[in-house]
Amino acid sequence: MEELLQILTDMHPDVDFEAEEHLIDDAVLDSLDIVGLITEISENFDVTITARDIVPENFNSAKAMYALIERLQDE
Repeated sequence: MEELLQILTDMHPDVDFEAEEHLIDDAVLDSLDIVGLITEISENFDVTITARDIVPENFNSAKAMYALIERLQDE
């Protein structure tokens, strides 16, 4: 989780990613951020994020993203 939080903080240092639960709903992250995140997550966690995984629920919070990473690592 720390590695993911670092990636997010590097993108937006002004956001408290541990507390924020509406990153997509509140437009904290935009589509370009998501593309960058997918690349960073794929490279750093050795997972493949498919089109079916790219839904707001998976990117609305750091917890949701980490749950996605764990699920993909288990597949």
